[in-house]
Amino acid sequence: MTKPSIPKGTRDFGPSDTARRNFIFETIKKVFMLHGFSQIETPAMENLSTLLGKYGDEGDKLLFRILNSGDFLSDVPGDKRDNPDAAGLLPFVSDKGLRYDLTVPFARFVVQHQNEISFPFKRFQIQPVWRADRPQRGRYREFFQCDADVIGSDAIVNEFEMVQLVNEVFAQLGIEVTVHVNNRKILYGIAEVFGYANKFSEITVAIDKLDKTGRDKVKLELTEKGVDEITADRLLDMYCENAETDQLLISLEELFINSETGRKGLSEINELLEYCNSGNLKTKVKPDVSLARGLNYYTGAIFEVKADKVAMGSICGGGRYDNLTGIFGLNGVSGVGISFGAERIFDIMLQENLFPQNIETPAKVLFVNFGKSEEPHALRLISKLRHEGISAVMYPDQAKMKKQIQYADDSHIPFIAMMGEDEIERKQVGIKNLKTGEQQTIDSKDIVEFFK
Repeated sequence: MTKPSIPKGTRDFGPSDTARRNFIFETIKKVFMLHGFSQIETPAMENLSTLLGKYGDEGDKLLFRILNSGDFLSDVPGDKRDNPDAAGLLPFVSDKGLRYDLTVPFARFVVQHQNEISFPFKRFQIQPVWRADRPQRGRYREFFQCDADVIGSDAIVNEFEMVQLVNEVFAQLGIEVTVHVNNRKILYGIAEVFGYANKFSEITVAIDKLDKTGRDKVKLELTEKGVDEITADRLLDMYCENAETDQLLISLEELFINSETGRKGLSEINELLEYCNSGNLKTKVKPDVSLARGLNYYTGAIFEVKADKVAMGSICGGGRYDNLTGIFGLNGVSGVGISFGAERIFDIMLQENLFPQNIETPAKVLFVNFGKSEEPHALRLISKLRHEGISAVMYPDQAKMKKQIQYADDSHIPFIAMMGEDEIERKQVGIKNLKTGEQQTIDSKDIVEFFK
């Protein structure tokens, strides 16, 4: 029989890893709630009409599509059946897909429920998303995103709040990071000044790959998209040299004399940096003109967060989007959001040994099973402990003591409790610390106080 497996780019998580992941989720959730964000959830699948066209051509190619139920070929026209090709068949056999991110479904949610929410609306969402990407280290086909958004306000202070979330979350997780910030208006201004405003989307998609594929491949992509070689080199010089310095922002002021959009972008990023400089942040924040974020819906500030001590792609990102709800019929509603990549955060914390000790402990104490006559006494104490919020279990079978202790040790349960005939008669319980080997006997009435 063939050994079962899971699809590439997905992972199983056992009890220990699940406990660690929950630690990440709970830390992020706590920070989100501290900042006044309310939690929502949306379905795993959305109508393709909701998803398509929101992420650019690159993103559309990475959507996981779901075949229509029943006879999914019944709606395919005869000419398409006789000469089938994937692109031609897709509109007839699939009208739903797994969500690619949480932002587009959130925009759909806002439009659909606009009469039920108050603006500005602050929401957070912690759910899985799916992308038909090529699996590699730190890049998965199924992964969790932890998103926070403020929608219904243009104020730059909301961008600063996104940076504050990053600052507080990673401080609590113990990861040293740098926040790279840019503005899509600056990128548009650069494309405009160089005479390629009509290829702004193609340029940003290519530039977004600089740290993944390198300068030569990005230049090739730019020229293939219609940018002449000289301009491609000038663009790449700007993005590769001093891209992360304040001096470049100063030089862009002169470059943008004839670009109103570019000047607006500079004004917005400078206002954000002023907030950051006066905001008592521990996290480093630096301007980075090479930052593009290829998703089409971003219109203003954009962020990417990278770990300082681990070589990995961005572990958090986001930005301002002015037109996303307009696609669904609600105009004039601007938003800004940030998304924490739980999978990469998990990998970094595991690699750097940043998780708290005993985080995977499922129970505080295991009661040894001595037999049917002793079970009721153990179960009474277990109920008492659980009532006080202390996790306690009993080994279900009457096995040898060595086997029961080994089970507790393998399960990372730090204590065992023993109530044999003698202990029951004296109304006592024996407690052993499996980590230190220390053993003591206490009155059974004091067991709650002992474990508290």
